[in-house]
Amino acid sequence: MSTELSTDVLVIGAGPAGSMTAKWAAKAGASVLMIEKRQEIGSPVRCGEGMSKDWLKEVGITPGRWINLEVEGARIFSPSEKVFEINEKSAGNEVGYVVERDAFDKQLAIDAANAGVEIRLKTAALGMLKEGSRVVGAKVKHFGETFDIRAKVTIGADGFESQVGRWAGIPTNIATRDMDTCLQYRMTNVDSDVRYCDFFLGKVAPGGYVWVFPKGDGLANVGIGVQVSQVKNPADAKTYLDRWIDKHPGYAKGKKIDMVGGGVSISPPLKQTVTDGLMLVGDAARMIDPLTGGGIANGCIAGKICGTVAAESVRSGDASKEFFQRYEKGWRARLEEKLYRNWLAKEKLVSLSDETFDKIVEVLAGVRLEKLNVHNILKAVHTKYPEVTREFEAFL
Repeated sequence: MSTELSTDVLVIGAGPAGSMTAKWAAKAGASVLMIEKRQEIGSPVRCGEGMSKDWLKEVGITPGRWINLEVEGARIFSPSEKVFEINEKSAGNEVGYVVERDAFDKQLAIDAANAGVEIRLKTAALGMLKEGSRVVGAKVKHFGETFDIRAKVTIGADGFESQVGRWAGIPTNIATRDMDTCLQYRMTNVDSDVRYCDFFLGKVAPGGYVWVFPKGDGLANVGIGVQVSQVKNPADAKTYLDRWIDKHPGYAKGKKIDMVGGGVSISPPLKQTVTDGLMLVGDAARMIDPLTGGGIANGCIAGKICGTVAAESVRSGDASKEFFQRYEKGWRARLEEKLYRNWLAKEKLVSLSDETFDKIVEVLAGVRLEKLNVHNILKAVHTKYPEVTREFEAFL
């Protein structure tokens, strides 16, 4: 291997946002190299594996064998386990399909490769190459060999723990109240309803929720996210999840066959996602929904915009942060208002008592909501319990 490679567009990270960015940059005529530090794309899985389906067409994804199950909707359980059912159309970005996430990630990488993207596995970025303040590629390590990859445009798609943004001088710090620590078991011999993704709210999961995503008869992902600032240490997530399972006989009798853990940002999006020579996309740009912790759809939608702008940048010979404002403006127009609104709602919701959650779910169970969003929920609750919504006046 030569001691230096060069490409039009270098994408660091081969998750959904990286593969989507790479694919659309290649489709628009750029030469694209995507690197992934792991030896296998999509593994280990760090995801609840639920996603909505209305956005797939927008970014050119065809439903495939990576779908485990199509669900009818979601059930939201209050702390006293009052239940509110909603169909998948109105349920937000976690419900519709339950997927095999590793197979999904691999399919997006296949789509990228078929569009002309070159992919190098087990290739880790060690730092940015810079000329002055401009990023011009990355220093990487592949099987013990260190070399440079020079690029006209570099994309940081390296996930929640992103270092690329920091190396490039973009502030990516995150407060503990804007982080969830998550743990999930894949369990067999459980009594989950394959028609629904289930969510359990309240002190069972401080600042987060317990989820059950069915994978088939008797098989389900059972997981938890808790707000880092509300627990003594990240290992507490396991304690809370085990406690919840023990109290539910349909899960207590189950067998754990797999376990994954990790962090998720529940922060507002970054104020800046571009600098000279570089753009950030997906979890690296904090595009995860702060209410649900879901990031696949947002990362892919932003990835299409990012890849298209990267190719335009190559064609025009302009990789300045001024040029990249078309990406900044594009993804924000599509995603930012909802992300920010949901972050504000999250900030309020994490402070609610179990009694208040019970009231909210009780009201929702008795009304028909066309679309499950913060505004509609608050309007419904306001009619019966105005005192509950007093703190949320700004949303109404």
